[in-house]
Amino acid sequence: MLPLNGGTGFSIMNGMQQLLPSLPGPIGVFDSGYGGLTILNEIRTRLPQYDFIYLGDNARTPYGTRSFDIVYEFTLQAVRKLFELGCHLVILACNTASAKALRSIQMHDLPKLDPARRVLGVIRPTVECIGDLTRTRHIGILGTSGTIRSESYVMEVRKLFPDIEVHGQACPMWVPLVEYNEAAGEGADYFIQKYIHALLEQDERIDTVILGCTHYPLLLPKIKKYMPDGISIVSQGELVARSLEDYLARHPEMEARCTRHGQCTYFTTESEEKFAESASTFLNQTIQVNHLDL
Repeated sequence: MLPLNGGTGFSIMNGMQQLLPSLPGPIGVFDSGYGGLTILNEIRTRLPQYDFIYLGDNARTPYGTRSFDIVYEFTLQAVRKLFELGCHLVILACNTASAKALRSIQMHDLPKLDPARRVLGVIRPTVECIGDLTRTRHIGILGTSGTIRSESYVMEVRKLFPDIEVHGQACPMWVPLVEYNEAAGEGADYFIQKYIHALLEQDERIDTVILGCTHYPLLLPKIKKYMPDGISIVSQGELVARSLEDYLARHPEMEARCTRHGQCTYFTTESEEKFAESASTFLNQTIQVNHLDL
């Protein structure tokens, strides 16, 4: 277990609470619930030497159906908490938070909280690989309603690959299927087939599909079952882990502020027992969990 006090101090400057420089600490990983555990698992596989804190806001999940303002407010609360716990670098392992809150936090909040700290998302690392995967330059995004409505993937793809055409499909039933342990059940087939068909019906030239939600890897066996041959499926975990490794290599000043004992501490805003039980579905191991309030 990592200590809850990461050595962070506070001062009052210009009427606002600001973070003072502190000792090195773990890398924070935040998600609205359990899905970010798929990202954390890949990151720890690739970067096992680092310490991590995982925070799941399970008491207020799902984020996918909430407004931009609420997602921003909740995500900022989580980022502040992870900073208080000693994290200098926080990964938003949640597509909805990355889509609705990341940019505002980076532009407006970090300069006030602590300009030396960083908050990164999962959308950009996922999009960066697309140019090498699609042959037809027509791709699809499967995600929560909030992620699809935000058009964050569309905007990121256009920035990097303006020649690629993007189509999105919301899959509102997929997260509940995972969280209620129905991912392998027969009832999941209907909804998985339904949303894949709805996406491909928009554009028959789609040859690459991004799974734009961290829950969706647990549905991958059935997604592959109903995805036509010849269409590449892009899952986020490995891409985000590779991007983080590259980020730390390019930013030695941040890498030096990340502790390395190979430990991970888990927090949830809901029941510790419930989180531990459900987390085993994502991690295939038993974990100890702590409760905290945001």
